Amino acid sequence: MPLDFRCDCPFTSALDILGDKWMLVIVKQMLIEGKETFKDFTESEEAIATNILSAKLKLLEEVGIIIKTKRPDNKKTNLYLLTDKGLALTPILVELASWSDKNLRDLHPSIMNAEAMELLRNDKTAFANEIERKYKKKLATTLYKSNSG
Repeated sequence: MPLDFRCDCPFTSALDILGDKWMLVIVKQMLIEGKETFKDFTESEEAIATNILSAKLKLLEEVGIIIKTKRPDNKKTNLYLLTDKGLALTPILVELASWSDKNLRDLHPSIMNAEAMELLRNDKTAFANEIERKYKKKLATTLYKSNSG
């Protein structure tokens, strides 16, 4: 399926892929919350409709941000995993969280204020590196199970 880009601007081109309200949420769910199956996504608090989820997962796969494979212990269940291109979105997600923390608390006082937010506030790079490290460790375990099964 050919992608329809509005213009040659790199910012606009990125938004043509990632700019709707679900794409970065799905990546965040995978990276930070460990979501990896269709069921995982449908049970999340963001409550994405299944038809929209299907379309977004398909597009994320088509552009190389995720891959779809089978769960090692259940070959009937699809498993969605971030690629290197998907992991490269980590700094963007961290910056969005930082901006939200600094600029939206007055509008949305119940935004998470957990211990992880302190690390984000104090050292965004360390926060991003820790998220990526945890995801890569999980990914390696998942791929190992898949290859040894």
